[in-house]
Amino acid sequence: MDDVLSWGTIFGKVAVQFVPVWIALVVTYAVSITFKRRLGLYGKLFDSPVGMIGFGIVMFWVFTALFADQIITFDPLAQFSGMKNKPLGTPLAGAGEADYAWFLFGGDHLARDVFSRMVMGARSVLSIAPAATAFAFMVGITLGVPAGYFGGRLDTTLSFIANLVLAFPVILLFYLLVTPEIRLTGIPVILAAILFLFPIIFLTILFNARFFTDPKKRNLYVGAVLVIGLWAYSGLAFNMDPLGVWSMEPNLLNVFVSVVFVNSPTVFRIVRGIVMDLKARDYVAAGQTRGEGPWYIMLWEILPNARGPLIVDFCLRIGYTTILLGTLGFFGLGVAPDSPDWGSTIDDGRKTLNLFPHAAVVPALALMSLVLGLNLLADGLREESLRD
Repeated sequence: MDDVLSWGTIFGKVAVQFVPVWIALVVTYAVSITFKRRLGLYGKLFDSPVGMIGFGIVMFWVFTALFADQIITFDPLAQFSGMKNKPLGTPLAGAGEADYAWFLFGGDHLARDVFSRMVMGARSVLSIAPAATAFAFMVGITLGVPAGYFGGRLDTTLSFIANLVLAFPVILLFYLLVTPEIRLTGIPVILAAILFLFPIIFLTILFNARFFTDPKKRNLYVGAVLVIGLWAYSGLAFNMDPLGVWSMEPNLLNVFVSVVFVNSPTVFRIVRGIVMDLKARDYVAAGQTRGEGPWYIMLWEILPNARGPLIVDFCLRIGYTTILLGTLGFFGLGVAPDSPDWGSTIDDGRKTLNLFPHAAVVPALALMSLVLGLNLLADGLREESLRD
């Protein structure tokens, strides 16, 4: 056990640690391919080799985040004596019977296990990027659909605000919004109070428009949205959930709100442009002739026909957000100073890059592979949506 493991042995042991992920991937692919003709655009994705590869890479990291506690070999924050800057496959010094015997991807400059930090970093990234992007889409759709459909002063005003935000360089704006000093001004809480209302507004309008002629269903769905939405809103925006189910750390709130604020104007402009094109279609005129309300036409006639471009942009935007989160972590503005998120880990490894590159290269490759998977997935979805 005193010798460093060979490359083949290292990757074999790594593969064993990822067994829950391999099983989940096999089950996902088997079920998806079996029923792909019944699964709409998602099912058609499995007709595209590029889309299948991208989907596999993305789901690998999704399942890694879900099963991280079973995959990691050590506490990602723990430090181990004698393991500082150790190379890949180094045996753990003084390992007990209950300890895993190896640092599979070596140790960093603080003697922490690089493999475990890489695995847990997937959870850090994927707990923020998709959710924040979804919030940004709800903001952009809620504002972009009426702006494109009605036009006029509403469109002019909202477009001016969006252009005002987009006038700032994205990285600089992002950097300013997540600095610790900004938190003292209360701006993140104000932004959260505004932006976190949009999912509630969007879902309320969506169900009200769909079930307007069926008051029982409308009241049920709208009531559920308001109760659950306002409950979550009180906890996420103000940390005032009496049951303690919904909460967000101040650093996480900073980052989350910043992602939503920076992405929303771009989503708004994309949605606005699509709606302006689709509102001239025959099925919209037919809906107006039938006497359907404008919100029903916007959300249940136009929006479903815009799903292809929006789904593609959603995947790409998660990739952009992942890179932004990595950039913030690299600058020391991540969720927490000792967070295992990939950006922070790359920054930690940068300090010893010339002598011990593994501490920075491993999380950098993980970040690169996730973004690559999202881009390939978006390409596959775009290819299949054009055939739809």
